[in-house]
Amino acid sequence: MKQIFLKPTLCLLTILALSACNGKGSSDKHKIASIPEASGISYCHNSNTLVVANDEGAYYEITPNGAILSQHKLGKYDLEGVVCEDNDFIFAVEDGSILVVSRSNSDIKKLKLKGKRAPKLSKKSGIEGIAKIGSEYYLTVQTKEEKEAQFIVIKLGANHAKVKEIIDHGIIDSAGMELFDQKLYIVSDKKDKLYVYDLKRNKILKKVKLPKFAQEGITFDNQSNIFFADDDGAVMKYTQKELGM
Repeated sequence: MKQIFLKPTLCLLTILALSACNGKGSSDKHKIASIPEASGISYCHNSNTLVVANDEGAYYEITPNGAILSQHKLGKYDLEGVVCEDNDFIFAVEDGSILVVSRSNSDIKKLKLKGKRAPKLSKKSGIEGIAKIGSEYYLTVQTKEEKEAQFIVIKLGANHAKVKEIIDHGIIDSAGMELFDQKLYIVSDKKDKLYVYDLKRNKILKKVKLPKFAQEGITFDNQSNIFFADDDGAVMKYTQKELGM
């Protein structure tokens, strides 16, 4: 049998090419922006922009094509999720606080979780995502234990965020979520999956396998696009069709 020997440089290039096809490189064409430790994302309907939160206490407003329009540093906050509203950004902080930030001048109001049902949170079991449903906000707790995977339902007040209900959902390592088309979409970085969740029945309807990257946040625009905050430092953009939705 004839043996073929590749030159070291050619061999290295071949290995890198194969790695790109089988690993994170396969998602490169979907990367629209570089944002360090991106941890949450939300689509702003009134401005056709995206707001992206990161673990270093900063947020960015970008276009749906990834152009960065502005960047703001809020302070030493581990931001884990965001909801874009007409006048404010609502940020979820890992330690269990909520930041209401004015879109016009970035003024901050910090609200702590209050109430008899307020859970004990830690670095291993902290807030990782937020979604607005009606007049309430749902926070998801990231945990490796299925029995501890929960939603915290809160109502924002003038000086605090009142915990109204705790709901078990059983999704391990839930990292971000968004309400879309009357269903809750939840990403799990550990599982590289997108869960479609029915809130009325408290039931997982569907599991969508995602490409391998560090999913930390999810949002939808009005053009059938899905955007993800990637904790490795990126914003990813897919169509619903590409993900089999």
